[in-house]
Amino acid sequence: MYSLWQSWKPRPTSRSMLNDLSSPLSYLETRRSGRPRDMVAPGPDAAQLDAILQLAMRTPDHGKLAPWRFVKVGDRAAFAALLEKAFLASNPDARPAQIEAGTALALYAPALVIMIYSPKESRKIPEWEQQLSTGAAGMNLLHAAHAQGFVGGWITGWASYDATVSSVLCDERERIAGFFYFGTPSFPLDERPRPDATEKISDFGG
Repeated sequence: MYSLWQSWKPRPTSRSMLNDLSSPLSYLETRRSGRPRDMVAPGPDAAQLDAILQLAMRTPDHGKLAPWRFVKVGDRAAFAALLEKAFLASNPDARPAQIEAGTALALYAPALVIMIYSPKESRKIPEWEQQLSTGAAGMNLLHAAHAQGFVGGWITGWASYDATVSSVLCDERERIAGFFYFGTPSFPLDERPRPDATEKISDFGG
């Protein structure tokens, strides 16, 4: 049985074609995240960032639990100080260069948002489905930023799993889902290898 997906071929992309906003399909065919460390101004202003966050919340959410929330990081110096404190707590003998590398993520890109996974008690909706909703909201953050002409990037790293950082940002059952950066790429985006559809898609039944 020949499937429609077997006849579809992804559009070849070049640097200039990535995040092509000429149509929804063109965008999805060329979507590419940016490297946070390579992002420069301009980034979204306050109104644009609020719009990005509002759009991100239009995401699949079984039970309407909204098991996620967003933290806008406006005071980068204070966030860098938190990361330095946390890094030194785990690495008391760290050299200055290591501390600088460990805290650099506080200063990437013009705009930074931290997404928090915030599960809700529910007899019907398991946490696994709430985790899926959080991931979908994260993807929507990137889509919304790209739709406004910026580039977005989603990273985790040591700070996402650090107890000191989490104690400041999260409640007891919450976890850091990632750091989201928005801005303008300082270098042309490069395409990355993508999975082979024939290895990831199958047909059920005959």
